[in-house]
Amino acid sequence: MAKPQELTEGQRAYEAKRAAKAGMTLEKWLAEKERRAKQEAAEAAKAAEAEKPPAPKGWFGRLLDKAHQPLKK
Repeated sequence: MAKPQELTEGQRAYEAKRAAKAGMTLEKWLAEKERRAKQEAAEAAKAAEAEKPPAPKGWFGRLLDKAHQPLKK
């Protein structure tokens, strides 16, 4: 997230209003906002990792699967 010195005057005023509404100082508000952004990014990365399809079976795994199937006539 943007650091306080990188904010334009309008952005700084907007964030100051949000901080005042939440009962925080501007610096504390921006630190909390950055912490939440990092946490959400970590959760999104963890969710993306969980959605990964399983790796295809190798040669030996396919051989074992065939060995456990009934014999064909």
